Amino acid sequence: MKFAPIIDPSVRKPSPKPVRVDLRKVFTFGTALWAIALVICMILLAFGINVERLQTMCAAGTVIGVLMLVWEHFDRWDYRRLGE
Repeated sequence: MKFAPIIDPSVRKPSPKPVRVDLRKVFTFGTALWAIALVICMILLAFGINVERLQTMCAAGTVIGVLMLVWEHFDRWDYRRLGE
């Protein structure tokens, strides 16, 4: 075990640059799953099954997913703008 990087930080290897990940795919997939679950809850509610709490949770997941897509859009916009 080498202690030189601990004692003298200037001898450390440079850190790799962070990878830019496309979160639109992740947020779109997750939001679609919440929306599908919401539709299923609405169908079950139409058949008289009490799923109001689940319906609220699925609606919240869908709204949060849409908000995250909006956030990602503006985050990418800033990233592209700063890269120019």
